[in-house]
Amino acid sequence: MRNSPVYIISGGAGASGEQLTRTALAQFPEADVDVVVIGHVESTAQIDDAIAQVIAAKGSIVHTLVNAELRDYLTQRARMENVSAIDAMGPLLTHLALRLHRQPLGQPGLFRKLREDYYKRIAAIEFAVDHDDGKRPQDLHLAEVVLVGVSRAGKTPLSMYLATQGWKAANIPLVKGLAPPQELFEVDPRRVVGLTIEPGQLIMHRRTRQERLGTPAKTAYTSPEAIFEEVEYARDLFRQAQFAVVNVTDRPIEETAADVIAHIIGRAR
Repeated sequence: MRNSPVYIISGGAGASGEQLTRTALAQFPEADVDVVVIGHVESTAQIDDAIAQVIAAKGSIVHTLVNAELRDYLTQRARMENVSAIDAMGPLLTHLALRLHRQPLGQPGLFRKLREDYYKRIAAIEFAVDHDDGKRPQDLHLAEVVLVGVSRAGKTPLSMYLATQGWKAANIPLVKGLAPPQELFEVDPRRVVGLTIEPGQLIMHRRTRQERLGTPAKTAYTSPEAIFEEVEYARDLFRQAQFAVVNVTDRPIEETAADVIAHIIGRAR
């Protein structure tokens, strides 16, 4: 049986109040409770509208308003309408103000602003995972960096490293005889970087991979002739498409990433 909903009323996105409420509800696994977030509340009119929704749904309120005036107004209105309202922020702010001998700023969303770089990196890492090795080419226009190269040129680790720096990176594998996705050539070429590598080092990388996978030693995958043709095919494609090129041979990932970013920033000007 579905229970009355809980409304999160917040001056920001409402993430803190929602997480707190869902954490508490986890202690009642048999209860079926909707959690509704009403965020970015900045006026008494919005509070009136929110309380009207709560009354209509016969719900209750958990609020995390850091603006003292709005918090007091909500408390009074909820009391007048006989609506259950839990203040999840006010008592804590009062306690901290007394302990720290300072008044709170009363500005919503400050925690998220302070953690903006962190959230940006998390979003970039998720993007890199979702767009690794040619996955979801229809989203390439959303990438800040698109890495292109043959197998074992280091596209995946470089994508992940760039993501930890906050760059949304996707990568596309090149296979001789198999056309790259058309979406690659529809992306702004200034955001695409081709990775090239000397055939000798590529042979070593591929042989190491074969040993780990336990595959036969003599295949086209590690054939010097086939690898040379692959590398040349990739270089020709980079020239024709006017992609920037970074040579990854014998280079640490940090240096390669710095070169990639320099190309992206430099060509965007």
